[in-house]
Amino acid sequence: MSKPIVAIIGRPNVGKSTLFNALAGQQISIVKDTPGVTRDRIYADVNWLNTQFTMIDTGGIEPSTNDLILKSMREQAEIAIETADVIIFLTDVRQGVVDADFQVANMIRRSGKPVVLVVNKVDNFKTMMADVYEFYNLGLGDPMPISGNSKLGLGDMLDEVIKHFKPGTAEEEEDERPHVAIVGKPNVGKSSLINKLTGENRVIVSNIAGTTRDAIDTVIKHNGKEYVFIDTAGLRRKSKIKEDIERYSIIRTVSAVERANVVVLMIDAKEGVTEQDAKIAGIAHERGKGMIIAVNKWDAIEKDDKTMNKFTKDVREKLAFMPYAEMLFISAETGQRLPKLFDTIDAVIENHAMRVGTGVLNEILSEAVAMKQPPSDKGRRLRLYYITQVSVKPPTFVIFINDKELTHFSYTRYIENQIRETFGFRGTPLHFIYRERKDKG
Repeated sequence: MSKPIVAIIGRPNVGKSTLFNALAGQQISIVKDTPGVTRDRIYADVNWLNTQFTMIDTGGIEPSTNDLILKSMREQAEIAIETADVIIFLTDVRQGVVDADFQVANMIRRSGKPVVLVVNKVDNFKTMMADVYEFYNLGLGDPMPISGNSKLGLGDMLDEVIKHFKPGTAEEEEDERPHVAIVGKPNVGKSSLINKLTGENRVIVSNIAGTTRDAIDTVIKHNGKEYVFIDTAGLRRKSKIKEDIERYSIIRTVSAVERANVVVLMIDAKEGVTEQDAKIAGIAHERGKGMIIAVNKWDAIEKDDKTMNKFTKDVREKLAFMPYAEMLFISAETGQRLPKLFDTIDAVIENHAMRVGTGVLNEILSEAVAMKQPPSDKGRRLRLYYITQVSVKPPTFVIFINDKELTHFSYTRYIENQIRETFGFRGTPLHFIYRERKDKG
């Protein structure tokens, strides 16, 4: 089941980023910093009362001229509204209800999505409530007072937000077909790839306005098996500001990745890996999805016998945090190597859901420890007692040890490599959790 998506929207300067940071920065959520994911996060995983969701912040972009502010704000808000399951509509008690708030309220109303109306900068609930009531005029139900700065009222607000989450429908639960998200920068050829695959397979494309996400899913049949492709190209928006386009595509990417088993990151062979590619890859990596890197427009590259190796090495260096990702060189235009794409998707899905017996894992562990001493500190050495696989998608292992303080990521990677040497696990990340067990005796 994918996590629900909650978008914070509102006009500039109402405190969207402050609220976002208050939620992402508190103990409410654990935000992991993955290499390749920049600090100007616009999404974070939040955990409230054992309910997890992904929060998106649409704030912060303000082009200098007035009409562009509204335009940019409106476009961001539209994409966020379209992607979200629940909307937090943030307003500012000090400025009161302004015309732009009514415009945003109308957009939300048309979407039919559940909304929680939140009034920010209420530093004193006793004296300021009269000002809060003014926001009933927006016609979006009860306004909830909060202060993002002082972190007041956030619990009540989150209680209200999670009330709107729909329990997963039975249909969604039962859809066993592989879900593949095609992600990448704008104009890298995502739509061409899907069109080519659709054309090759002569299937009637059913655009399921699937889940609540409004993403257009395309069902493609290959060798009698159905695959659901989630396209993030979606609506083309002309934007004058480069960061806007990047932000929009990240919002789309987060929601597509959330629903996929396997993510195909398309890279432009002419450009190589860009910072934006690394950000997008980081999203899939953090969420533990199966990963394929498809280098597109390979037919347009002048080649000699070293070109592919050189390009591969460059991609591996720039996306060093996901050495497990499978790589393919394709052309969406000519269809070069597209049949191989399906074989790779099948293999990655199988690896993503692979289970390994505890006996074999412990043999690998004791051999690994015998070959290379675990790290030690001030005379205490890390002891690894036992390993077992606790879940799949992605494969997750618990290792029982004597002291968490002694663990080091390089040794975890060493153990991971030993497991991969035996089982491959190509295309899927592996997660490791350490549990302490006091020294026996």
